[in-house]
Amino acid sequence: MSGSGTTADDDPPLQTAVWRLRSRACWTDAAALLEHDAATDPAAALQRTALLTERCLYTGQGWTDAEDALRTAEALAHDDAERGAAACERGHLAYASTLLGVRDRADEARVALSRAAALLAPAAAGRPLLDFRRGLIAQNIADSPQAARAAYRRAHAGATAQGDELLLSSTWRHLALIALREGELAEARHGFAESLRIREELGYLVGTAPALIAMADAEPEPEAATRLRAEAGRLFRLLGGVPTWLAPHIDPPGPETAESN
Repeated sequence: MSGSGTTADDDPPLQTAVWRLRSRACWTDAAALLEHDAATDPAAALQRTALLTERCLYTGQGWTDAEDALRTAEALAHDDAERGAAACERGHLAYASTLLGVRDRADEARVALSRAAALLAPAAAGRPLLDFRRGLIAQNIADSPQAARAAYRRAHAGATAQGDELLLSSTWRHLALIALREGELAEARHGFAESLRIREELGYLVGTAPALIAMADAEPEPEAATRLRAEAGRLFRLLGGVPTWLAPHIDPPGPETAESN
């Protein structure tokens, strides 16, 4: 579905609209389109939670809305697959809070993702996303790159099997980050290039600036790196300074750009 990051021509119009809003950092508007269905439908409730959690991660705002949506999704879940998916969302929200320094919820994140792992069958549709999020915990909270790499590889294989292009763009990027950290420049550049390619093809604007900055960090040619950072800055300003955590990596606009703005 478009709301999950694909662009199939036969997607329902609602999902197409949700995806277009999400990709342009309009998470609140996208969530509003799902509000009616999310009151009774577990899948809509989970999708709405994911949108509002992504808003928290990219802007550092909207925590109460995300928590309320999550509680609704948890209340509507009636089988192991839905309960596991809701637990995965709880773990991701707790991870975002910890990563951004809002509140340390690392233990809650680990417990929730472990519960999701116990509830989701090995072949469940939500398993690759769960593996990816466990990789995030290992990489950014536990500082365990080896465990993170193993989790990302499982997520990458699962996303490939399921045709989840948006998740693939994330697994490529995070595997490349580990490669860059370990000095494997060619591997890192390949992973970053694949991540950027997928996000541009999907039209995932809000995720394109981080991909450009990652490419720039692995680019050995100063002029090419400067061009990548300039394009990232243009998208960052176009979307109103989102994601907020990217700001320290964005160069200020040149005099001509600033004047035109």
